[in-house]
Parts: sequence; structure tokens; C-alpha cells
Amino acid sequence: MKNNLIIDDLLMNIPILEKAAYLLQQGNLVAIPTETVYGLAANAFLDQAVAKIYSLKNRPNFNPLIIHCKDLKMAQEIGIFNDYAFKLAEVFWPGPLTIVLPLNPNAPVSKLATAGLKTVALRIPAHPMTLKILELAGIPLAAPSANPSESISPTSASHVEKAFKKIDGLSMIIDGGACDVGLESTIIDLSEENPILLRPGKITRENLSSFIGEFSNNTLEARHPKAPGQLKRHYAPSIPLKMDVHEVNERQALLAFGPSPLLSAKKTLNLSPTADLIEAAANLFTMLHELDDSKFESIAVMPIPQQGIGIAINDRLSRAASS
Repeated sequence: MKNNLIIDDLLMNIPILEKAAYLLQQGNLVAIPTETVYGLAANAFLDQAVAKIYSLKNRPNFNPLIIHCKDLKMAQEIGIFNDYAFKLAEVFWPGPLTIVLPLNPNAPVSKLATAGLKTVALRIPAHPMTLKILELAGIPLAAPSANPSESISPTSASHVEKAFKKIDGLSMIIDGGACDVGLESTIIDLSEENPILLRPGKITRENLSSFIGEFSNNTLEARHPKAPGQLKRHYAPSIPLKMDVHEVNERQALLAFGPSPLLSAKKTLNLSPTADLIEAAANLFTMLHELDDSKFESIAVMPIPQQGIGIAINDRLSRAASS
């Protein structure tokens, strides 16, 4: 990766963030930190810039991108908000919630970013450095996860550097530390009459329903997805991953959960020794990166409770396990 700059402190280094904003305005790609995972950001108004995302990630061009905004005013210029959307934005933004809305026909967002759909996925991230970049750039940013398509999502700047170190095209990596949430945002579709949950995340079904009532669920694979994370295979390591394992052998790596990890694995990492699902979510991708090694036959994962954010963890694991 040529001329790549990694910012290795957590201070709000305004000149560096100004440089990132300028690069983005000019159509370059910059890896940015968010509270969920690191994003591969581009100017959402420029077709050529958005095309670089799809090329660098080797991402299918029918898979739309999330547009990151600095505030609600910017988001309203892109999507057509209804009462539900305003309510959820007021409660959960900035934060790990993406809302799919009808696309404002006058918004100059690249059709590549929306995959040509009449809907758009919007979010305001809760990371001070990225919010500052958005403010300085004055443009919305299309930003999927900063990794090759289908592979494990990045939760640190080092994950991004490792993923793209042999590939030219990324102008800068902003190191904002480890991601607090560690899972991609919850996605809810409010573009039609009835809300639909498209991807689970830290903001759970229960969190949402307390504000907008009951809604349907459609987290299965979509042939023509409205938002990221709906493809059957996603978030996958380079070696096989097996879920809900109760026995493990000396050729496997173990991703454990809870106070009683299985014995005999060649290497064991524990998502949460205290069975804390929030801790497990934050550790998931980091630990998958560490266990993704050809010296292991496979990664065995102990059962994760199907409740709260555990639903989102299992969603990511099931897509990672898909062949």
C-alpha cells in the first residue's frame, strides 16, 4: 500500500483529520474508525470514488452501502424521513443503528452507493474522530467495513492494514482505537408501511419495539439486498468455522464462551469468561482474526445464547460458517 498513513494516537489531531477530509472530498479512500467496525470511506456523491470501494473490496455491485452522515440535517437531505425514522434517530443517533428509507430523488448520492435502488441506508456514527471528519469534509460518506468482501470485519486499524497492505488504493488509515461495539450496526427498513429488521446488532429488537411497536424480521439471505449484511456468506475466516460445538479436538482452535471452556483445543480464546454477551460481541471479530490461521483445521465455536445481542453474534457466526 503506497503512501499509507496510520495515525497511532487517539488525540483529535485536527490537521490529520483535515487531511483525511480533503482526501475524501477529492475522491480518495480513507479507512475510518466507528463504534461498530472500521469503515472504508468514500465521497458518497462521486461515482468514481464509490466505484473504488467496490473494486478494492471485490464487493458485488448489487450490494448497497451505508451512507454515514454528520447530523440529522444531512441525513434528511438524502432520505425521506417518516415519524418512526425521526423517533429512532432522536433516540439512537449517533449510534449503531442504520435506517433504510426512501431515497430523496433530488439527493446527488451515487447510484452505485445505493445499488440503483430507490432506498438508501443511513447512519450517524458515534465516534468523535469520524464525526469530526464528516464535519470537516461537509459530505456524506459511503462506508462499508474496511475489509475484502466476505472476510472477517475489522475492529482495529491493524486489521485494516493487514487486509490491504498488498493492495494499492487506500490513501489513509485513521486509527481510532479498538471498536467499542465490535459488531456492525443494526439495520431496520422503514422504507415501506411496515418496519422490517434486516440485520440484528447491539440495538436489539426489544430496544426498537419499545419506540415503534412490533415489526417483522427478514435477516435471511436476500437476492437483491436493501442493505449490507444480507448475503448468505459474510464475515468469514479463511478456514472452516463450526458453530454450537460441544466437543473439540487438538487440531482445532476454540472460540469459547462462559466459565467452562471445552478442553483439548490447540488454542482457545474466550469471548467472555463471565458469559457477558456485550463483551462477547466486542471481542468476536478480533478473536476470529487471531484464530484464522491455517495451522488449525477449523474454528470451533461454543454455543452463544440466542437472546439480546447474542442474536446478532449468532447471525454473524452463521454467515461466517456458510460455505
